[in-house]
Amino acid sequence: MNRRDLLLLVGAIAASSSLRAEQPAELPVIGFLGSASPSHILAAFHQGLGETGYVERQNLAFEYRWAEGRYERLPALAADLVVRKVDLIAADGIPAALAAKTATSTIPIVFSVGDPVDLGLVASLARPGGNLTGVSTMAPELSPKRLELLSELVPQVGVIALLVNPNNSNTERTTRDMQEAALARGVQLHILIAGTESEIDAAFATLAQLHAGGLVVGGDPFFANRREQLVTLAATHGVPAIYQSREFVEAGGLISYGLNFIAAFRLVGVYAGKILKGAKPADLPVQQPTTFELVVNLKTAKDLGLTIPPSILARADEVIE
Repeated sequence: MNRRDLLLLVGAIAASSSLRAEQPAELPVIGFLGSASPSHILAAFHQGLGETGYVERQNLAFEYRWAEGRYERLPALAADLVVRKVDLIAADGIPAALAAKTATSTIPIVFSVGDPVDLGLVASLARPGGNLTGVSTMAPELSPKRLELLSELVPQVGVIALLVNPNNSNTERTTRDMQEAALARGVQLHILIAGTESEIDAAFATLAQLHAGGLVVGGDPFFANRREQLVTLAATHGVPAIYQSREFVEAGGLISYGLNFIAAFRLVGVYAGKILKGAKPADLPVQQPTTFELVVNLKTAKDLGLTIPPSILARADEVIE
């Protein structure tokens, strides 16, 4: 090698080293583990992250994993995120949170679930301990309230159906609580199960045979992602139905009562940002909702031949006309 070639080689090495030094540090990575499909909550999650200074592709990277309602896929999806050594896992729904907890005891996990203590995700709401924290949606506790509202809306109905996903860990508790609530109100309760789109169709087909005059749709990520199908079937079968969130009513459903999931997942994003900045999940209390939304669709009520009682209208947070 002559002197000129040697100088060119040294210069190239120096330039390469300079370029490497100027490149930004590797971005932190969030693994987003969804029980169902991408939905509106994703934007809320990013909003919460933005409030803590994190923006995807600017100073943060993502690995998205969606189970598409097939909850049996979640353990493998969670394990894949662990193998990829993400810095944090955001879990949407109970099945995703349980899969993430099983997959790792070290990577921080932020969730949105019903009762995280009852599910064994955290030691307590105030002091979660371990590597998990997040937001409690209080999903199981709200189902009896939905039965009460539906009974108030259609007081002449003596038979009501409850639609639940058998793959959801909350189903047994929800069913038990709803049976107790139905007994207390003197109404007959039929349990319908559906974990796929075709099973949802089949469940609605049995409503007439059961003489069910009302339907409570259980809280579940899969149902939330199939809200158009559920709302359309309720209209087709002419059954008054109550749902877990306003998104169903905005899609044409009759009535909903529950947490504002947009606000909840914004908080999940805020917690994720705080953890990326150094906070420990064990030190972040699980957030609990303080208000719940009652939303009514008057057009749907008219189509069903129903008059919404003044007692419900007076309590409604929003009335869609």
